[in-house]
Amino acid sequence: MRRLLSTFADEVPSLGLLLLRVVAAAALILRFVELHNHARAQTTAPHLIVAGIGLLLLFGSWTAVAGVIVAIIESVLAFSHNGDPWVSVLLASLGVSLALLGPGTWSLDARRFGWKRIEIRRPDE
Repeated sequence: MRRLLSTFADEVPSLGLLLLRVVAAAALILRFVELHNHARAQTTAPHLIVAGIGLLLLFGSWTAVAGVIVAIIESVLAFSHNGDPWVSVLLASLGVSLALLGPGTWSLDARRFGWKRIEIRRPDE
């Protein structure tokens, strides 16, 4: 997993990544809730999958994989329906951004796969 994430940003950049994750996850989840009340089950299935992946993004778990899946599904949704595709394009670009940038310090990925500091003591100490 470490190869998928270039670094775990510190302080201010990590705050920006947290904000990006929260906004993307909220948009994915709220979009599903809005469509679930007005659409059939066949049209809401991809949105349900993306909303579940939005929860992974919210907590910063498997961020690179989740971002790629969001980008793929939203790209397909952008070209498959007759409505306004720009929301799907925006969400797909957010998914790609998160996949490339990583989750940031405040995430489950950073806790599981972050850089560890190992201190080796001399035997005479």
